[in-house]
Amino acid sequence: MDDKMTPGAGHNVARVEDPKGPLAPKASFGSDVVAETLRDLDVPYIALNPGASYRGLHDSIVNYLGNTKPQMLLCLHEEHAVHIAQGWAKVTEKAMAAAVHSNVGLMHASMAIFNAWCDRMPVLIMGATGYLDAARRRPWIEWIHTSRDQASMIRNYVKWDDQPGSPTAAREAIVRARWIAETTPKGPVYVNLDVGLQEDPLAKDLPPMDVKRYGPPVVLGPSEDLVAQAKKLIEGAKKPVIFYGRGSRAQAAWDNRVALAERLGAPVITDLKSSAVFPTEHPLHAGCAHMQAEKHIAALVREADLILAFDAVDIGGFLLSCVEGGAPTGKIVNVSMDHRIHNGWSMDHQVLPPADLFVSADTDLTVAALVKALGSAKKEVWSKDVRPKRDLALRGANEQPLVRDLALALRKALGKREVSLLHTTIAWHESWWPIDHPLAYFGGAGGGGLAAGPGIAVGSALALRGSGRFPVAVLGDGDFLMGATVLWTAVHYRIPLLIVVSNNSSFYNDELHQERVAHTRTRPPENKWIGQKMIDPDIDLAQIAKGQGATGIGPVRTIAELEAALPGAIAAVEAGGVALIDVRVVPGYA
Repeated sequence: MDDKMTPGAGHNVARVEDPKGPLAPKASFGSDVVAETLRDLDVPYIALNPGASYRGLHDSIVNYLGNTKPQMLLCLHEEHAVHIAQGWAKVTEKAMAAAVHSNVGLMHASMAIFNAWCDRMPVLIMGATGYLDAARRRPWIEWIHTSRDQASMIRNYVKWDDQPGSPTAAREAIVRARWIAETTPKGPVYVNLDVGLQEDPLAKDLPPMDVKRYGPPVVLGPSEDLVAQAKKLIEGAKKPVIFYGRGSRAQAAWDNRVALAERLGAPVITDLKSSAVFPTEHPLHAGCAHMQAEKHIAALVREADLILAFDAVDIGGFLLSCVEGGAPTGKIVNVSMDHRIHNGWSMDHQVLPPADLFVSADTDLTVAALVKALGSAKKEVWSKDVRPKRDLALRGANEQPLVRDLALALRKALGKREVSLLHTTIAWHESWWPIDHPLAYFGGAGGGGLAAGPGIAVGSALALRGSGRFPVAVLGDGDFLMGATVLWTAVHYRIPLLIVVSNNSSFYNDELHQERVAHTRTRPPENKWIGQKMIDPDIDLAQIAKGQGATGIGPVRTIAELEAALPGAIAAVEAGGVALIDVRVVPGYA
């Protein structure tokens, strides 16, 4: 990727909160050391909802660092802070910081932390607590905002945590935390600072620390023997299939994935839960893994004599949806390092998949090694039915949009712009929207938690500033409403973003579950909507957007109204604004 297209590189948000007066000339308190360490690590932003437990750190960022590197991003909920950092990581593959206030803020943020954990995204979470020395606590408030072993609330879904006891230990903890967060398998980390550490004056200056020497890159490529074994299986296969799961945003890694598929003539399966890893318009792209495998993909898997899986999320569950019992007759090569962070609390490790050869190594490095080992000769694809043809025409202008119509109309209106699709609903299908670049799509929430989409969209759009790419997110109405106030942060910091809400006025996924239960129990399925529909009163999503300074359009009820609304919303975003279109869609999934 050339520098122009490098996301997050020096493209700061609007300076709307510059401090006045002279800055502190040197580090004088423990929190100054913490802020200084974040600066030395090149952490660009710290998303936060303020709280007294980290008032010392807050002061240090403002009055010692001048609110720059990291620059504060004020959020209206702790979940938003962590989700913005998750969205940033999806684009940059780097950790930005998020601060959460004591135990109460951590509890607010816990769902977002779980999303980042399941998404394997690095986030540096700064926490705080009241004085560990009980004799120093203010009455009432500092007692209820102090917890013993505060990190125990989230320890099962962070990679590492610490509660350092001195400024020297805090500096080391933050450096270690960022290093661990950004080492594959990546994930969130938590550093908890008590008030005393932050607010007590330094007894003496700390010696300088070159932080770059304490976070060495961890490169875990495949061994020559494992590459040789994989090569032998590949050369003996006549009907190989590739499943690309998680992969980096690097253009070279993208090119290698394409090259490997072309060397093998292998149909490629990808996953909408993960970011863009392979061009969906390539003749070898068969489609994406969904909750239930589509017939043509299941047929490819059953017929394959070799399946190459590269850090595929839930490869075992995918195989179960394709093959009864989940064990295909073909050999399976599974390349992943995800097993290194599986634990006994969270079941995000999924079904245990079969594997005839397991390669515990970085997937990008393994693909590159296989491309090198196999040479340049390309094979013809062995299957004539890689993917079915689909009707991609919009329906009639006066029809109420399906989610499919929403996608097709939106992509048509965006034309030849280089677009990044930041988030989608679970109703999405890959055939509606071409993914043609490592920055074209950024996957799902990770842990399936609602309220994630809006914050992730804002964080991803922040990282894309200055990249030349147009940021757009398609969100469900339930997801949007749970995270709606993150729009204020995007507007306040001038982060351009288009959000299109696929609004069926319901928690529709649960309507389907109630329908299944009713059929199973021979009860009235027509009652499925009760406790699900968001009606009476109808919620004005456009007004929610306008109330936070964004452009709000809708409700849009026909395809013609949608096509008429899109140009104005796109223009508002290209002028540097935030726009939302409320599209009332027919309930249903792809």
